[in-house]
Amino acid sequence: MSYVVASKVKDLLKSLDMMTAGELSDALSKFVEDALKKAAHRAKENGRKTVRSCDL
Repeated sequence: MSYVVASKVKDLLKSLDMMTAGELSDALSKFVEDALKKAAHRAKENGRKTVRSCDL
């Protein structure tokens, strides 16, 4: 499952005068998934069911 919009990532990097490798979107999506899982775990450890920005 993808958690990022590849065209938006590409647009941002293009605006920074950078190119995008084909596998970047998949790697970024995995990065986001891992970060969200860690954030959810932290929220649970703090007795919450709501993930907040401070959990990232």
